[in-house]
Amino acid sequence: MCPGAPAASAASDKSVCVMDASGPLGHALVARLLRRGYTVHAATYGHSRDDEAALRRACSGAGAGEAERLKLFRADPFDYHSIADAVRGCSGLFCMFNAHDQAASDEVMVEVEVRAAQNVLEACAQTDTMERVVFTSSVTAVVWKDGHNLVDALDEKNWSDLNFCRKLKLWHALAKTLSEKTAWALAMDRGVDMVAINAGVITGPGLSSDHPYLKGAPEMYEDGVLVTVDAEFLAEAHLAVYECPTAYGRYLCFNNAICRPEDALEFVQKLSPSAPRSLPSDELKVIPQRIQSKKLSKLMVEFASDIYGDLD
Repeated sequence: MCPGAPAASAASDKSVCVMDASGPLGHALVARLLRRGYTVHAATYGHSRDDEAALRRACSGAGAGEAERLKLFRADPFDYHSIADAVRGCSGLFCMFNAHDQAASDEVMVEVEVRAAQNVLEACAQTDTMERVVFTSSVTAVVWKDGHNLVDALDEKNWSDLNFCRKLKLWHALAKTLSEKTAWALAMDRGVDMVAINAGVITGPGLSSDHPYLKGAPEMYEDGVLVTVDAEFLAEAHLAVYECPTAYGRYLCFNNAICRPEDALEFVQKLSPSAPRSLPSDELKVIPQRIQSKKLSKLMVEFASDIYGDLD
């Protein structure tokens, strides 16, 4: 297993896998990787051709050469062999598990995500060409624990408490925390170079109040840890942690912190256009932001500098 990440200039010689590529992040990341020169194995967990059609539409702006480098796969989180087929010959894997609505988010989904993490990391350990795994986790794997509001600022060193998540039935947080811990344990045991991105909730079309990330959103807002990220910025962060040899450990990723009443109101209206357009006067207070992403910001500066150097 190689200890460093691939150089951007060598992208044309590399194949990478994006799994599950069916969501907004998957679409944005696949398109970005194709433009970067990679051959992309886009694997979806869905069992319909709708996911593949949506992925092709998302990459419809790609040139002829880019389209030829897009290879579609179907994978099953419970089927190790389907995952191994998708990552075969790849130097990198971007692993994500797309959340559904709260009604479908329960203890069963926790098991599914943990099993997926096990199979993905084992498949990568058995892939001789694999150089780095980028594991997409969540801010919800960081912020939920009893007494968390007593901490001045949360960062990558913090983890959500599993028992606290079970007690409050925060299934999304429990799934992300357990699956990420599982992935880290396997990566360290099997010698897989892994980096994790703990992302805020992804904004854009399709986001609603039913998203399981948002269970407990009022409490996250009151604690100053309700953060969002757009898919394009998140995709760029994934590329940065994959290509930068200095990347390591976990990275909190968000580009908007909802701390002001007007920001909260705007966010609620995006989730539900029928929501009230004004707040009660007793709720008009600014919440101190208690989560930071300085580690990622520093890496993104390094990544941008490398890009500009390549263009000179």
